[in-house]
Amino acid sequence: MTPHLLSADYLDAAVTAAHAAAAILQSHALHRSDLIIDTKQRNDLVSQADREAEQAILQVLQARTPGIGIIAEESGGQAGSQATWCIDPLDGTTNFLSGIPHYAVSIALIAHAGSQPDGQAPLPQDTPLIGVVYDPNREELFTALHGIGAWLNGRRIYCSDTRLLADSVLATGFPFRDFSFESQYMPGFTDAMHQTRGVRRLGAASLDLAWTACGRYDGYWEMGLAPWDVAAGTVLVRAAGGVCEDLHHQAPWPDSGYVVASNAHIATALDILISRHL
Repeated sequence: MTPHLLSADYLDAAVTAAHAAAAILQSHALHRSDLIIDTKQRNDLVSQADREAEQAILQVLQARTPGIGIIAEESGGQAGSQATWCIDPLDGTTNFLSGIPHYAVSIALIAHAGSQPDGQAPLPQDTPLIGVVYDPNREELFTALHGIGAWLNGRRIYCSDTRLLADSVLATGFPFRDFSFESQYMPGFTDAMHQTRGVRRLGAASLDLAWTACGRYDGYWEMGLAPWDVAAGTVLVRAAGGVCEDLHHQAPWPDSGYVVASNAHIATALDILISRHL
């Protein structure tokens, strides 16, 4: 029998894990110069802060949710048959290592096609069900349950009500590691610069999506990310009444890392603006 994946117990486990990881990150943030930093590939860094935070998350989730698979950025892992946790212990590592106080812990639960998380009809496709994004610098905890709602520190949040792309403030992320899609990205960025109220780039995808979910941004797009960068944020935006999709419209959620998200009013216009250059 499929467990009730949308239960408060699973959400509480993710919140507990996020707080445990954040405590480790903030402890290391006071002594950044002492961190041991490795380079996974160009502009892709990892430190012992990432690794220790991830271990804290794994310990909580393995104890609290046995039988659920786990895929984590630093240690890998294995997907479960019915559901899988998707974890980024430190989204915004470059910010963290540079002393820029804009980074987060991101944890999501993905139910797989065929599972029955509500005890009713099997899911036709993989679906992010639970999203937790915790910003320890602002002490802002974003949580969401698929089909139920999204919250910031316990208060219900919704995407913005901006109706026109011309009135929108967008977020994005520049190519920083893989530049193979630069020629597809830059024309859309130029169009957005000229056709919106402004574009921001702060360097943490999970927070870009969380801020879209609570209406600070009207929309967001980025290319070349990883599933753990966008999994929790996908739940947040969708549960807050917005749209979060794969830019290529090939996957049920943007696990390819090509993501476009916004409130429902500008979703079509933003999608056209960006995807026509792909």
